Amino acid sequence: MLRQCWRRLAPAGPMPMHRTFSTLPATAAAAAAAQEDPAQSMTAAEASIANLLRDKLQPTELLVRDVSGGCGSMYAIDIASPVFRGVTMLKQQRMVNAALGDVVKNWHGLQLNTRVSESTSASDSAASSGS
Repeated sequence: MLRQCWRRLAPAGPMPMHRTFSTLPATAAAAAAAQEDPAQSMTAAEASIANLLRDKLQPTELLVRDVSGGCGSMYAIDIASPVFRGVTMLKQQRMVNAALGDVVKNWHGLQLNTRVSESTSASDSAASSGS
């Protein structure tokens, strides 16, 4: 399957000499992309992955992108959830893998960025200061 995907992506002529790079940190780049209303720009496969994660982890921020060029063999997931509070990064990533279940077994790779929701910590501090 990966060879078929590569053949579809391989250019017919010489490779272009320009590349686009972002100097923003990964989370800032993901946040900037999320402002473009990712729910409307997601493919059906990306949306189904996002729905799996929404059902299991109740994220406050979620961005799912197919980074394999459209063949669905590699995804980048940026997720923030209050469920991750007090949990190590390794455990957070294991929670995402468990939420994805057997779906992730068909992929070539996964770029995963997990973090605790900042909005939850702000509301927690406001609630404790208001008491």
